[in-house]
Amino acid sequence: MQPLNEPAQRRDGLSNILRNLAWILGGKGFGAVCSFFYLAILARSLGLKDFGHFSLIFGTAQALVAVAGFQTWQTLVRFGAQPVLEKNHPRFGRLIWFCTSADVLGAVTGCGIAAILYFGFAQILDLNPQYTMMGFLFACALMWSRLTTPSGIVRVLGRFDVGMYIEAIIPTGRLIASGIIVLTGASVAKFLFAWAFFDLLSALCYWIAARRLAPEAFDRKYFGQWREMLDENEGVRGFFGVTYVATTLDATVRQGPLLAVGYFLGTSAAGLYRLADQLAQGVKQFAVLIARAVLPEFAVSQMADEAHRFEGLVRTVTHIAALAGVVVLVLAIFLGEPLLVLIGGEDYAKGAVVLIPLAVGAAFELASVSYEPMLYSTGHAMYALRVRVLSLAVLIGAIIAFVSYGPVGVGWAVALAMSVFYLAMSITVWIILRQMRSKAASE
Repeated sequence: MQPLNEPAQRRDGLSNILRNLAWILGGKGFGAVCSFFYLAILARSLGLKDFGHFSLIFGTAQALVAVAGFQTWQTLVRFGAQPVLEKNHPRFGRLIWFCTSADVLGAVTGCGIAAILYFGFAQILDLNPQYTMMGFLFACALMWSRLTTPSGIVRVLGRFDVGMYIEAIIPTGRLIASGIIVLTGASVAKFLFAWAFFDLLSALCYWIAARRLAPEAFDRKYFGQWREMLDENEGVRGFFGVTYVATTLDATVRQGPLLAVGYFLGTSAAGLYRLADQLAQGVKQFAVLIARAVLPEFAVSQMADEAHRFEGLVRTVTHIAALAGVVVLVLAIFLGEPLLVLIGGEDYAKGAVVLIPLAVGAAFELASVSYEPMLYSTGHAMYALRVRVLSLAVLIGAIIAFVSYGPVGVGWAVALAMSVFYLAMSITVWIILRQMRSKAASE
C-alpha cells in the first residue's frame, strides 16, 4: 500500500468513475455470486417463519446503524479531496479524527438506542422473546462494524482496489459459515453470529488499511484540533448535519417497509417480503456502489473542470444509469419468480408479485444515482435532503393506504415513493446545472 496518491492520476472524468466502479464491482460481483448461494441456504434452512425473524433482526440493526451512525465517508470525500490534492497531511488528519470521533459517538449512542428498543419495545417487532438478547447484541456488533471513516479514507485516496479486497471478506465468510451451519444444524442465532463476526473482521481490516494508506494524516497529534478543522473546512458542520439526516431518511425508506410488514402483517409476511426485497436490494446496492465511485470524482471534478465539462459528466452517468434501470426492471418481470423459487423454494413463489413493484422502485433509484453525489459535490446538499423528506412523506402515506393489500401493497408504496424521488431530483439537478452554466458564461 502507498500513501496519498498523485492527483494527476484522477482527472479523466468518466474513465476514472468507470475505473473506480470496476474495482468496486470486482468485489461486489464476487459478493453477489456468494450472496445468491448463502441467501438460498439461509432461506431454505430456516424456513419462512425463522427467516422472517432473522430478516426483522437484521433490518432493525441496519435501521439503527443509519439512525445513530454517521456516514462520515461522505464528509471525508467532500472535504478531504482538496487536502489530498495538496498533500496537506495536517488538514487531512484533523478531518480524519473529527470523522472518527463522530463515528465512535454514533456507535455508543446506537448501542444505547438498541438496548431501549429491544428490552423495552421488542413486542412491536413481533419477535420471539428468545431473540431479544441476540437481536440486541447483533445490533451492537453491526453498529461498530459499520463505522465509515476508514472506507472514506480509502475512497478519497482513490484506492478502490483495497476496498474491493476487504469487502470480499464478508460474502466469502458468510458463504463458508452458511455451509458449516447447515451441516451442524441451522438456527437464527448461528447465522446472526456468523454475519456479525465477518462484518467486524472486515471493519478491522478497513481500519488497518486506512492507517497504512495515510500514516502521516492518521497521527494522533491531530486529534482534538476541532477549531482548526472547522476553520479550514468552511461549511463542514452544515454538510455533516445534512448528510446525516439524508442518510437516516434513506435508511428509513429502505428498512421502514420491511419493519412495517413485520408490524402490520407478521413475521412470515416479513420473510416473504424480505426475500423479494433482497433481490431488489441488489439493484439498490448497485446504485449505492455507483454513488461511491461517482462522488470522489465529482468532488474533485467540480473544482478542477469547467462547468460545461462537469455538466457533461453528470449527464453521461445519468444516461447510463437510466438505461441500467430499464434493463433491471425487464429482468425482474421475466426472471423474478424463477429466481425466488430457486433461492427459497416454492413457499416464496408468491413473492414474485412483490418483487415487481420493488424492482420498479429500484429502477427509479438506479436512474437517479448521480443526482445526490452531484448535489453534495457542488455544495447543494440541502436540496437532496428536501427531496428525501418529500419521498419519505409519500412512502409513509402510501404504506398506510396500501398495507391492507399485503406485502405487495407495501411494495407499490415503495415504487410510488421512489418515482416521486426520481422526478423531484431530476428537476432539482437540472435547474442547478443550468444555473452553473449561466454563471460560468457570465464570468
